[in-house]
Amino acid sequence: MPRRKIKTNFDKDCMDLIDDNINLIVPWYLMAAYAYYNEDNPILSDSIFDRLGKKMLKEYDNITHMHKDFITKDELAAGTYLGEYPSRVKDAISALRGKDG
Repeated sequence: MPRRKIKTNFDKDCMDLIDDNINLIVPWYLMAAYAYYNEDNPILSDSIFDRLGKKMLKEYDNITHMHKDFITKDELAAGTYLGEYPSRVKDAISALRGKDG
């Protein structure tokens, strides 16, 4: 039986979705930060994560998302995220990777 390849890099998917809806930058940023800092298993390249942070900082006042308050402008300016995560982030990453929670 052939092994199913699990996608690990979602750069294009992320950027396409954010181009269509800037509010989606919040969950993508939180998922990417969690995958990188807590799981040591990134879902986005470093360059795309950096682009997300810069874009979110620039557009911060125009973004509407229920989890936006988890991310401060200072963290975005620093280019790192060491804050708290909404409880659904870990499950969202698992779903994105096609794994059961």
